Amino acid sequence: QVQLVESGGGSVQAGGSLRLSCVASGYPNSWFSMAWFRQAPGQEREGVAHFGRFGTIIYADSVKGRFTISRDDAKNKNTLYLQMNSLRPEDTAMYYCASDRGGSDYSALEALELRWYNFWGQGTQVTVSS
Repeated sequence: QVQLVESGGGSVQAGGSLRLSCVASGYPNSWFSMAWFRQAPGQEREGVAHFGRFGTIIYADSVKGRFTISRDDAKNKNTLYLQMNSLRPEDTAMYYCASDRGGSDYSALEALELRWYNFWGQGTQVTVSS
């Protein structure tokens, strides 16, 4: 059974940095894609960054140049990271890690759409004050 567990959220002032982590377990191999999403109160969940099973990286325009996604695929443990720099108050949200079943066929343009992801973490809160 696939499980995703996030950590690393917190409260920072504008301009600060945070690093989120997500550990995925239960996959038989590393041929699956992972991504970060976020959801602010009263808003829809939106894609932030994607790390595909072939190494494709996609960012939402709102975080390009400030956030960096990375991934470490060790034996039986896959960890996704999100380094967030130059944080802004509008980055305040619950951040979720997500992964697909592996072998999913979607384009880079679709990589930040919720519908392609089958597994979700419980979320970690990021709060940025001005």
